[in-house]
Amino acid sequence: MRVFFAAPPPSWDRWAPALRAACPEIELCREGDPAGFDAVIYAPGYPAGGQEMDFRPFTNARLVQSLWAGVERIVGNETLTQPLCRMVDPGLAQGMSEWCLGWTMRFHLGMDHYRQDGVWRNTLVPPLASGRKVTILGMGELGRAVAAALRGVGFAVTGWSASGRAVPGVRMLGAAALAQALGQAEVLISLLPDTPQTRGLLDARRLAMLPRGAVLLNPGRGTVLDDDALLAELNSNRLGHAVLDVFRAEPLPPAHPFWRHQRVTVTPHVAAETRRSTAAPVVAENLRRAMDGRPLLHLVDRARGY
Repeated sequence: MRVFFAAPPPSWDRWAPALRAACPEIELCREGDPAGFDAVIYAPGYPAGGQEMDFRPFTNARLVQSLWAGVERIVGNETLTQPLCRMVDPGLAQGMSEWCLGWTMRFHLGMDHYRQDGVWRNTLVPPLASGRKVTILGMGELGRAVAAALRGVGFAVTGWSASGRAVPGVRMLGAAALAQALGQAEVLISLLPDTPQTRGLLDARRLAMLPRGAVLLNPGRGTVLDDDALLAELNSNRLGHAVLDVFRAEPLPPAHPFWRHQRVTVTPHVAAETRRSTAAPVVAENLRRAMDGRPLLHLVDRARGY
């Protein structure tokens, strides 16, 4: 099985050993006749120079496997007619769950209130987790994993998705109930994908629906959030804090006001890193499925964009 590795050059040294160990039957290549490859492994940034990859010569490829969970940079490529699968792996879900749980706990417990300055602040006692309302926007693989982690601690979790499809143990709301989902969110976690429907969803009108003092966590996609509207809400003292891991432009420019705002914490797109040790076996399984003609894992719905 011949597989073309379409990713920026530094990725080769990191990924090739892991992929060959997980799937020793493949012949992994960075060059060759495109028509001779059975599958393509892809990561954004290929080819260099900001150009879109031309998938038309890969006439025999049965699969294009993304190494990223987000596929917004490739799903609109008109030359891509092969089946496209996004990355969903246990390590990515665990990393996202730990990030969201950690930051939720920080604000739930009010850890920043206890400054070491000699003042005995024993009136600042948080409620139990069961008394803290958390809303998750986006209940795909990652949203469900985050909800399970939060529920494990006892948080009252509400999930929102366009479909409102049931998730065991989570109160689910659908598209028409977005105002309700936002209005009760003491902690709001956005795990929405980047689609035409989600871009700019958290604008001034919808951010104003959040309760006073609410905390926003965005480890999903930067395009969901209106940056200026968020800054206005923070500056008015209506929102308590925002922890942002994703941005419209990355790396976040040094002059961006998020860096200097006292109520914003920036993390550098590390909430859910694809880890080779857990992702390579997922790629291997999909490569084998493609060759055997079996259903592929995490197949992208082109119409929905994810």
